[in-house]
Amino acid sequence: MSEEITKTIVEYIARGIELTAVIFIACVFIYAIIGSLINLRKKDSSKYKHYKVMIAKVLQTGLEFLVAADIIRTVIVDPTLEATIILGILVLVRTFLSWTLVLETEGKWPWQKSDKGSTEVNGIP
Repeated sequence: MSEEITKTIVEYIARGIELTAVIFIACVFIYAIIGSLINLRKKDSSKYKHYKVMIAKVLQTGLEFLVAADIIRTVIVDPTLEATIILGILVLVRTFLSWTLVLETEGKWPWQKSDKGSTEVNGIP
């Protein structure tokens, strides 16, 4: 009985983490769209880059939350070989997506050294 309760609690925790990721992504995305529409008249390309980087960073963070939820769920709720293989595939896909977001926003792969000495990305600290 205790094992079932633990699995149920962990499942709710994993769903909570996933919901947090979705809400976080949606809120920042809506904020970026509204900000872009407000700045549309100014025709300032730096604002576009700012919102693009903001969305990419929130997507990266959201992907990390989703991976964490999947790991928790697989390890505690469904520790089967099939679930572990699916988890591995999901982690690979989400890692690739994260890397492409870094490439899109920073112009380099995550493992490449930055040309600049600062941590600034497209003019954004």
